[in-house]
Amino acid sequence: MRFRPLHDRVLVRRVESEQKTAGGIIIPDTAQEKPMEGEIIAVGSGRIADDGKVTPLDVKEGNRIIFGKWSGTEVKVNGEELLIMKESDIMGILEG
Repeated sequence: MRFRPLHDRVLVRRVESEQKTAGGIIIPDTAQEKPMEGEIIAVGSGRIADDGKVTPLDVKEGNRIIFGKWSGTEVKVNGEELLIMKESDIMGILEG
């Protein structure tokens, strides 16, 4: 099944965070926070303005992004846990 977000929404796969501290201590799953970094899997067609014109999104598939701790809605697509969020929930794009 293929999923395509509508309008200014994006589909994001969380990027797993390091499970070990710099000193080598392993952090158990129960103590880990959910990562706030992800990769965009799919994007919608764009933001619809009041006059009906569609403005394309600044992000595209494959971008690595940073988003807020409570951003998005968790969904399961093809058995994989993903997030759907609005482009405005994205704080920035990681480059390089």
